[in-house]
Amino acid sequence: MAKLSSINKNERRKQLVKQYAAKYEKLKAIANDKSLDDGERLIARLKMAEIPRNANPTRVRNRCSTTGRPRGYYRKFGLNRIELRDLGNKGLIPGLTKSSW
Repeated sequence: MAKLSSINKNERRKQLVKQYAAKYEKLKAIANDKSLDDGERLIARLKMAEIPRNANPTRVRNRCSTTGRPRGYYRKFGLNRIELRDLGNKGLIPGLTKSSW
């Protein structure tokens, strides 16, 4: 089980990303638009720097939904590798079977 503070910090980051998503995308589109002059693009980059650091989507960490473990995360299931194997062996994940040959 991951530290509760790490899980809560990640949840706060998700909230900030959600809150600033529209503004961040608009500024990023302006900053990456090559047809605009450099002055407008620079102003957009400076405004992006004023947005809180944790509002950047890349700062959100994928974590296991049951344990909060950040490593070995499978996006398709929302679980880490250890929980995926445990639940798969118990038959609690539909369509998942243990391979044998």
